[in-house]
Amino acid sequence: MSEDSFFHVGERSDVQPDPTQFEAKPFKKAKPPEPLEFEIVLTAEAEERQKKTGLVQVNIPGFSAVRLYCDEQTPVGDDTAPPPLAFLCAGIGFCLMTHLTDIYTARGISIKSLKLEQKVGFKTNLSNMRQLGHTTDGSMEHIETHVIIDSDEPEERIRDLMEEAENACMAHFALRNPIPWSSRLIHNGNELLANKG
Repeated sequence: MSEDSFFHVGERSDVQPDPTQFEAKPFKKAKPPEPLEFEIVLTAEAEERQKKTGLVQVNIPGFSAVRLYCDEQTPVGDDTAPPPLAFLCAGIGFCLMTHLTDIYTARGISIKSLKLEQKVGFKTNLSNMRQLGHTTDGSMEHIETHVIIDSDEPEERIRDLMEEAENACMAHFALRNPIPWSSRLIHNGNELLANKG
């Protein structure tokens, strides 16, 4: 841990992300029963050592742009901000909690308390193979989520709440289902790689 007590996660930003490699879609209001489609755009820059900053914007009206900070632990980083995987894991857990709270509010389900405990396992050879001249690789091995609810509601109603929330949670959808992905590498204005799956 850094000797300095400074630790920065983020703040609201007046500046919007300004991507150069794709066009961000404008928000389009859906007419029921059409689903609401939206995007979250991130632009990020590497700074000294392992520090990164990013601008994140949900394109639904009412969401502010946010400047986020990211770092790694010492000695490779300076431990001034959360690492990328902390944001990923927190996002997964908070997304499910958003759907749980939204659904129980909309359905009039009485909840005394709602807590979530989650652990995510990862594997990488980053720390022990790169110095030996090998390429590095990594994987997410498992995710375990525990939702703890205290309520006087019948068990069936709480079970239905969880099932609906998991089906509504877009982060959990991505964990459980293959989704289209693509990545590009642009070097000095020239595309060197374009992968997708």
